[in-house]
Amino acid sequence: MTIYNRRSFIKTSFTAGVAVSFVNPAVSFANIKNDTGEASTVSITTGEDRADMVFRALKPFSEQIKKSIGSKRVVLKPNNVLIYVPLACTHVDTLEGILEFLKSINKINNVIIAESPASGPAFEGFENYGYYKLLSAYPVKLVNLDTEAFENMYVIDEKDFRPHLVRVSRIIIDPNSYVVSIARMKTHNTVVASLSLKNIVFGSPIKDIGFTLYNEDIRFSPKAQVSKPGSVSYKRFLHGSGFHAVNYNMAMLARKLHPALAVIDGYEGMEGNGPTLGTAIRHKVCVAGCDWLSADRVGVELMGVDFTKIGYLNHCWQMGLGNADLNSIKIIGERIEDHKLSYRLPDNYDRQISWMTPKS
Repeated sequence: MTIYNRRSFIKTSFTAGVAVSFVNPAVSFANIKNDTGEASTVSITTGEDRADMVFRALKPFSEQIKKSIGSKRVVLKPNNVLIYVPLACTHVDTLEGILEFLKSINKINNVIIAESPASGPAFEGFENYGYYKLLSAYPVKLVNLDTEAFENMYVIDEKDFRPHLVRVSRIIIDPNSYVVSIARMKTHNTVVASLSLKNIVFGSPIKDIGFTLYNEDIRFSPKAQVSKPGSVSYKRFLHGSGFHAVNYNMAMLARKLHPALAVIDGYEGMEGNGPTLGTAIRHKVCVAGCDWLSADRVGVELMGVDFTKIGYLNHCWQMGLGNADLNSIKIIGERIEDHKLSYRLPDNYDRQISWMTPKS
C-alpha cells in the first residue's frame, strides 16, 4: 500500500501553531492489536435479511465483545444524518440484529440507542425510521444526545488556523460506554466515503438547542458569551472550511471519538453524491469488527474506492489508531473479491482529494 509520506502530512496539517502529539510514528501496522489484545479481524457476511446478516457477522466476536463490554453501558450509535431520508440512515432491522446478538451474549440489559442527527430532532428520526417498535421487544432506551451532557473539544479552520470550540457528547466519550457504530456504506461529498468512524466523529458534536451561543472570541474570553434564542450545530465546525481541515479534524478527534465495535450495513449502500443525495446500490453485504479502522478499510475495499484517497482514514493509520493494511487483516466469512462493487464517486471527487497536496 502506497500512501503519502508522514512529512507531507505534517506539512499539510500543522500550521499557525496548531500541533498534536503523534502515537509512535514508526508503528508496525502488521502488529497492531485492538483494545482486547486480539489481532485485527474483520467479518463479512452476505444475505437477504439485514438482521440475520448482522447477527452472523458479530457471532465470531461473541466472547471478545462480551469481555470488552463487562459492566459498561452499550451505546448503539445509528447513522441518522437526516431524519427524513431513509437511504442515508441506519435501518431498524440492522439495529434489531445487533440487539438480538447482545441478547445472545447476555448483554441486553444496559443498552441505549443514541443519536444527534445533522438535521432535525433525534426522536422524530427514531419515529420516522421505526425504532420505537424495538422498545416493546428489548429493554432498550432511545436517547437524544443533543439534550445530554457534553464536553469541550477543539478543531481548526483553514480560514484562521485557530482552535474552534466544539461541544461533544459525554455519553460517546465516556470510558464506561461501549460504543457501537452502526453505519451505512456510503460515498461522501466531503471525505470520499462514510463508514464507522465518520458516524462517530460527526455524530458526537451536538446541536446546542439552548439559548447561549458564542461568538468567535469565546475561546479567549469567557465574557464573549452572548444570549440569543436559536441553536447552533457544532458539527459544522468540523468541516474547517476546506478538505485539508476536515480530514485533519476527523483524525484528531478520532483519538477519543471512535467506536469499540464497528458494524457497517452494506445491504443497500449509497453511491454518488452521498451522504444524503446519492442513489441506492444493492450490495447485500455486512462488515463487522472490533478494530474500527480495519472494518472501514475492508468496507472501502468492498466499495471499490481507492483507500489512499481517503484522507482521514490515512491520517488515522499513520497515527497508529488502528490497522489499515489488508495484508495483515484477517478476513472471516465471505471473501472481499467475491463481493466487491464499484460505487460511483461524488461529482466533486477531484476537489476532495486536494487534501493530498500540502497547503502552501
